[in-house]
Amino acid sequence: MSTITIIGGHGKVAMLAAPLLNNAGHTVRSVIRKEEQSSEIEAANATPVVADVENLDTDAIAEVLAGSDAVVWSAGAGGSGEDHTWAMDRDAAIRVMDAAQKSGIRRFVMVSYFNSRLVDGEVPGVEKGDGMYAYYNAKSQADEHLRTKTDLDWTVLGPSVLTLELATQKITVDSAGETRDLDVPSTSRDNVAHVIAAVIAEPASFGKTLNFHDGDTPIAEAVAQGV
Repeated sequence: MSTITIIGGHGKVAMLAAPLLNNAGHTVRSVIRKEEQSSEIEAANATPVVADVENLDTDAIAEVLAGSDAVVWSAGAGGSGEDHTWAMDRDAAIRVMDAAQKSGIRRFVMVSYFNSRLVDGEVPGVEKGDGMYAYYNAKSQADEHLRTKTDLDWTVLGPSVLTLELATQKITVDSAGETRDLDVPSTSRDNVAHVIAAVIAEPASFGKTLNFHDGDTPIAEAVAQGV
């Protein structure tokens, strides 16, 4: 099994994913910013790694990732202002991708949002001044870097608007097209965690983007259909 490092290890999705990955036989390292979060990480069957990737350069992040076989990006600025959104959701994410490559890590799973994409360098349908402009564009630019500027074995996960509902372990993979995340059913964070566990060691998902929401198809089957 693999050693998996989760960036954003104290986030809701990461805290749900860690025990699932551990139960699957993986060793899980969760990167957190605050030492006092360590006990919660340990309770989720992961090893806490205290590091603030937003303020580390690529070389320093590579040291944080050393010994890992895979990286899961599940971090985010969390609505704390546009500057922080660009710094975390785009710039830090790109440095983590570059650090993974520098460290010889092949596998990278990016938790993004439903139908993340760019057209002529912008997210279509989202105007400047929209409260979500920075978030959508920062995430989409990071995803584009992963897809086109790295040779990692990447998977981009695009769940729709997230909820705190318990996992049904059933989703629908959506081809998305021009559909916005607000126009489809929501997605349980717990289901996102199960999707992470399903794709992490699934070669058929390499180089794929899975847009999904809560649905009627068991996750393993939906992932197989989606890739």
